[in-house]
Amino acid sequence: MADHSGIEWTEATWNPTTGCDRISDGCDHCYALTLARRLKAMGSAKYQNDGDPRTSGPGFGVTVHPDVLAVPRRWREPRLIFVNSMSDLFHARVPVAFIRAVFEVMADTPQHTFQVLTKRSRRLARLAGDLDWPSNVWMGVTVENAAAAHRVDDLVPVPAAVRFLSCEPLLGPLPGLDLTGVHWVIAGGESGPRHRPVEQAWVSGLRDTCLDAGTPFFFKQWGGSTPKAAGRLLEGRTWDEMPRIYSPAA
Repeated sequence: MADHSGIEWTEATWNPTTGCDRISDGCDHCYALTLARRLKAMGSAKYQNDGDPRTSGPGFGVTVHPDVLAVPRRWREPRLIFVNSMSDLFHARVPVAFIRAVFEVMADTPQHTFQVLTKRSRRLARLAGDLDWPSNVWMGVTVENAAAAHRVDDLVPVPAAVRFLSCEPLLGPLPGLDLTGVHWVIAGGESGPRHRPVEQAWVSGLRDTCLDAGTPFFFKQWGGSTPKAAGRLLEGRTWDEMPRIYSPAA
């Protein structure tokens, strides 16, 4: 839980669940898995549940935390909040009743804007019709390469006020990406000691697709050994566009 976040496209994080499992190429060098291992070693109570070593790791077993559901209620000032930076709300081991409880908290705190991101787009699509979607909830899917582009099809019918794509880590080009029904695109290169390089043509191509579609584009980082190693400039400028319905708090 963080009242402030270093992630460029959000302001705070809220983790009512922790832990996850690798399911696609973008998971291979998961920052959250590495951080969970460190937090377990430090004795953090939320990270003592180990995951399957084949797909997860120490401290990264999927765990729900009812005791932190109320955290956004205590934040009086409006915040842009990334939900589950250390997990995936639509993981199969997160009970539907708990997902509904998270949505109830988001509905009850309209001063905040919540950003929910998943790689489990099929479960999202199955459950979307049974959830209430308040206007302060944005829903996104990760699309790290062309093999993950099918997640867009699952996202578009979801009745969220903002539907967005996180193309991070961007691991390949996304030619022909259809942004119909998508309100925002984030892109970024991978960071860390084993980072996979991102090619400028992939980022420029995605930016151009957004320009053609009139979809706001946010370029987070080139990545490298550290997140800020290569900066954020794309062809001489930063791209910090946000969904058109979003107005930062004064």
